[in-house]
Amino acid sequence: MNSIHLKTPAELDLQHKAGQLLAQVFLMLDELVQPGISTMQINDAVEDFIRGPLASRPASKGQYDYQYVLNSSINEVVCHGVPKPADILKEGDIVNLDITLEKDGFIADSSKMYCVGKVSPLAQALVDVTYQAMWQGIYQVKPGARLGDIAAAVQHHAERHGYSVVREYCGHGIGREMHEEPQILHYGKAGTGLTLKPGMVFTIEPMINQGDRRVKQKSDGWTVVTKDKKLSAQWEHTVAVTDTGFLVLTLRPDEQHLVQAGQR
Repeated sequence: MNSIHLKTPAELDLQHKAGQLLAQVFLMLDELVQPGISTMQINDAVEDFIRGPLASRPASKGQYDYQYVLNSSINEVVCHGVPKPADILKEGDIVNLDITLEKDGFIADSSKMYCVGKVSPLAQALVDVTYQAMWQGIYQVKPGARLGDIAAAVQHHAERHGYSVVREYCGHGIGREMHEEPQILHYGKAGTGLTLKPGMVFTIEPMINQGDRRVKQKSDGWTVVTKDKKLSAQWEHTVAVTDTGFLVLTLRPDEQHLVQAGQR
């Protein structure tokens, strides 16, 4: 537990502020993501918005030799898709936009799936179930719960709908650094793992595949795709453990009812 930094109330307030600024980025993207736009155009618009109106810093740029402010993962891309001028979103695509933002020394991390135009019912179902699986994980967060409770809830929801959970990538602690302890797996056994304490802050970000869970990395050293070329989806929020339960730092306005559902 020594390697996990428990945030003070003042630190949590700062990180919550960063999370709410990041939520504004996705509100902007709700209008921007349309058929015909390139992932590089999205990247540039996000950078301008974060640096300009939000007076913040895109935390991923310059980290790990990465030169962009987001990952854009389309269709069979599981994670770490690199923005490109040639990657033009088209009707029927699903795309995950994964963005980090730093304000006053603290980082927030979130991602959202966008359905481009009208998508197939199978694609929509994968997107919806992945979102639900993330929330099932979030609902487990409270003092005294275990990391395995989060993992098992995500895995159970995905697998009972016939999907598979990617195991090579996981959530992570986050604060002044983008990646801190602990690691947050999205598969596992309830009642196992680290005990949650107030002040812990981490991401829950399941990657759920339509087919087999196996993945491979492309030759660019970043992009990860499904081995069977079937669709993959991911959602992510930054979540804090509070004295009584959880606080979603990156919550968007349209999600408030989901928080209330989990607190009943």
